[in-house]
Amino acid sequence: MDLEKTILRKVGEAIAKFEMIRDGDRIAVGVSGGKDSITLLESLLILQKRAPIQFSVEAFTVEQGKFMSPIGPVGEHLRQSGIPWRYFEDQPSLKLLEEDPSHGCDQCSRFRRRAVYEIARELNCNVVALGHTADDFCESLLRNAMFTGKLSALPPVTYSRKGEFRLIRPLVYVTEDLTRRWVRDRCTPVIPCGCSQKTGTVRRSLRDYLAELEQDHPFVKETLIAAMGNLDPERLLDPRFQGQSQDAPEAFPILTGM
Repeated sequence: MDLEKTILRKVGEAIAKFEMIRDGDRIAVGVSGGKDSITLLESLLILQKRAPIQFSVEAFTVEQGKFMSPIGPVGEHLRQSGIPWRYFEDQPSLKLLEEDPSHGCDQCSRFRRRAVYEIARELNCNVVALGHTADDFCESLLRNAMFTGKLSALPPVTYSRKGEFRLIRPLVYVTEDLTRRWVRDRCTPVIPCGCSQKTGTVRRSLRDYLAELEQDHPFVKETLIAAMGNLDPERLLDPRFQGQSQDAPEAFPILTGM
């Protein structure tokens, strides 16, 4: 398998299908130090040279104090590859880590989102590309269905609350086994975040479950991704989507007081 060709085809398919990138876009890519964000950044830079439209890509890293080792080698690798990279220390995140080291993922995520928007604004970008992969979409679907009682996952395209930024997820069709091979084949340094090493979380449990399931069903993630784009709402339990034929009997009255 030609890895680069495979990943670029999947990223290109997502961009085209969901109209993620438009002419003149300035795209901010947050490089977290992990394999997914590196794959996203380098894929977009390759596609930028081949696309029929004009768009630019800005790479940056937000320091929240949670990298397991200094992020410098990643930035140096990018610069040696001719990719401009900027490093930002987010002081509110560092202060939060100092004052409340056991804070949860949700609070950390809110701080990171605020920092990313501030940086994207400083870089004059109107699009933020996020490195969520097919694995993240599958885990989100299962987590919401099993623990929140709602059939939903991550949207491929959405907007920031005030509509200032378009948020895109071009790796929706790319599984993490592909991003793992991408950085390995290119000898790219990977600096994981300590949060990614946590055990005992719902996300980790679902990840382990999918990995075990894949041993017998290698394409289970691709099938789940396909299912998210192939809804049959009339065969679910939401009455808003239950069709009524013209000769259907009158709805059974709700019985109360029993």
